[in-house]
Amino acid sequence: MTSVPIVVHRPSLSGGRRVTVHRGGRDEILGTAYSDHDLVVFLQGAGVAEPEAILDDPQWVEWRGGHAHDFSAA
Repeated sequence: MTSVPIVVHRPSLSGGRRVTVHRGGRDEILGTAYSDHDLVVFLQGAGVAEPEAILDDPQWVEWRGGHAHDFSAA
């Protein structure tokens, strides 16, 4: 694998971060997370068994364009 399967994109101007997962050879948008709780719910819906355990694992999750766990407006 050349990249991590889950990307938390940079914060938007209005707040929140788009979340994508790479599977089946393509990126799928899971939604816009406004908190770690939202992120965990999206990942559970995508079939991740214990999403809380991987949020800080760079092999699984890439936080782009801002500090991890910061969902405030850019």
